[in-house]
Amino acid sequence: MILAGDVGGTKCNLALFSENNGKLDVIYRQRFASKEFAQFDLIVKEFSRQAAPHLPDKKIRAAGFGVAGPVINNRIHATNLPWIVDADMLARELNVGSIVLLNDLGATGHSLEHLPPEDFCILNAGTPLPGASRALLAAGTGLGEGILFWDGSRYCVVPSEGGHSDFAPRTDQQIELLRFMRHRYPQVSWELILSGRGFRTLHDFLAPSVKHPIFDDPDADPAPFITQSALDKSCPVCVEALELWVSVYGAEAGNLALKVLALGGVYVAGGIAVKILPKMKDGTFLKSFTDKWHFTEVLGNIPLSIVLNESAPLIGAAYEALASVK
Repeated sequence: MILAGDVGGTKCNLALFSENNGKLDVIYRQRFASKEFAQFDLIVKEFSRQAAPHLPDKKIRAAGFGVAGPVINNRIHATNLPWIVDADMLARELNVGSIVLLNDLGATGHSLEHLPPEDFCILNAGTPLPGASRALLAAGTGLGEGILFWDGSRYCVVPSEGGHSDFAPRTDQQIELLRFMRHRYPQVSWELILSGRGFRTLHDFLAPSVKHPIFDDPDADPAPFITQSALDKSCPVCVEALELWVSVYGAEAGNLALKVLALGGVYVAGGIAVKILPKMKDGTFLKSFTDKWHFTEVLGNIPLSIVLNESAPLIGAAYEALASVK
């Protein structure tokens, strides 16, 4: 039995997996609202209580958790939560000898080899170079970026905090956006735009006088309203905000592809891409991805796919946990 978790700033997904000849199948899973718990170990305790009926005469062999934040000395200080996730503490809590902690994007990266073809939406078929590096980025509560390299037997994942690097505008409008955001933040990172909270920022930038009722609720997330209003074309400002967001996202995906020379492919994960899939597929993203002057042709040959399975981090964490006891 393998326990795995996808630990994000908004939600935590935990699941029990059973193994059969190296393949893992979910036997029980549960989702928790992250901000309802003061510490991650409290979620683990609650999940263990709920999952107990599914564990008769079976012991958890290993556990893996993908967490939004860097892994340092087998501990993670969660990026968007006041949590410290400690492998040693979890091992004692669960009475499990092997605990694998991964950056959440790293967990997604480890899932790619275990997902079926129908879990991917191909934006550009390209021509993958066998054994070449790959790139992965995922916008959700934050923006994760990572690198996958071939070690001779499998792809290894190198997580990064590239989402917190400086936003680089590429059009006159984006230069004005940078000026607008510098009045709000001491540093304008990619994540401030390419995350759920970025949609309201873009809406305010494009039309500060246009307000929607949801904007008056400090506890409400306006991102779903803005993106849905853009997709159904009920609000022109929302349409423009989504266009700008996807264009910026494509540009940063192209930046990452160049930085790691991702000739093996670029993968876009995270919850937002799936929710705005029609817009991601209309050519805006791919156009910005390849718009790199002398390197347009190179980027046009790179395979580009969206990961449709939002359980990818959970699956990747589970398989890494399994690998730790094999």
